[in-house]
Amino acid sequence: MQISDLQIALIGAGAAGVAMVWGYNVWQDRRHRRDADRIFNGKQPDALLDGEAGDAGREDAESERREPGVAEPAPEPMTSMREEAGAADTVVAEVPPESVAPQLPPEWADEVADCVLHLTAAEPISAPAVRAMQDVWAADCGKALRWLMRNDGDRAWRLCDANDSGRYAQWAVSLQLADRRGPLSDSDLARFFDGVQQVALQTGARLELPSRGETVLRAASLDEFCAAVDIQFVLHVVEAGGGVFPGTKLRGVAEAAGLVLESDGVFRARDAVGGELFSVANLGAERFDGETLKSLATNGLTLSLDVPRVADGVAAFDRMLGTAQQLAAALGGVLVDAQRAALADAMIAAIRTKTAELQQRMNDGGIVPGSVRALRLFS
Repeated sequence: MQISDLQIALIGAGAAGVAMVWGYNVWQDRRHRRDADRIFNGKQPDALLDGEAGDAGREDAESERREPGVAEPAPEPMTSMREEAGAADTVVAEVPPESVAPQLPPEWADEVADCVLHLTAAEPISAPAVRAMQDVWAADCGKALRWLMRNDGDRAWRLCDANDSGRYAQWAVSLQLADRRGPLSDSDLARFFDGVQQVALQTGARLELPSRGETVLRAASLDEFCAAVDIQFVLHVVEAGGGVFPGTKLRGVAEAAGLVLESDGVFRARDAVGGELFSVANLGAERFDGETLKSLATNGLTLSLDVPRVADGVAAFDRMLGTAQQLAAALGGVLVDAQRAALADAMIAAIRTKTAELQQRMNDGGIVPGSVRALRLFS
């Protein structure tokens, strides 16, 4: 069989291709051998076998690669870092109080009891001008309303009164959301918002208003909570035979029990800081005073404990109970409840329990009994 020229050419080309592949594989094999010799037979440290020598070798290599420049300080031990952190905390704690924006005083503007609006003016506004503008509408807002003011350098807010003639850049106005008459109404809140807006427009102050609907709901919710804990416990001391107590004797006995007759015609017991614990009033309509007690004869006395307005309701009740028993013994009377039934031990225990429960509910609701907030809401 004859082989054509084409077949000869194809055989030659195939042989040449095989030779090229074989030659390439030989070259690759030699290159990989050289790389292996360099890696495994060279002076590279072994992290497991060389130990510290390997670390030294890496440090030498790093020192060779290090660029010239200012040396960085070595890191401090962790204990030093904690000490520095403590020092930084101390610096923060020692920031002068005047550099911190003062809080609004809760007796005038409370985040729970009030709706508080803030006005900020580019130029200070005179206090008499603000009073003149708010006089048009403030009396019709239905609840206690107060203006407060300060400048950037002031360390405290001040209550704006009729004698203040200063000028102030920062203003706050508060309207109480609820009291014992009920919650702030939507119409009263609308009047308040409109009035403060007019003050802002006339003075060029910046004002941000909250949602009126949400504020009305806040007022209603606050009033509902307060109504649920607004309890007064009342005891009576009456003459055992249905007679009367002479006023002259009554005053001496009351004062001996630690009570003080005040200007509104009511005896009161107060705590060490002047807060009212309970009151003792005439069971009849006539008020006590220095003159009438000389000739007054009364059918009995009424002792009242206002639970939300005392800090420790159980202790206040125990003192009121002890005073009532002291008055009854000294005047020849008997101790009865609001229905004129003799006060039984079971009733006394129930009042103690209820008082503690009510005050715990107040604490849980963020209204501490006897606090400034409580005194404002339960007024």
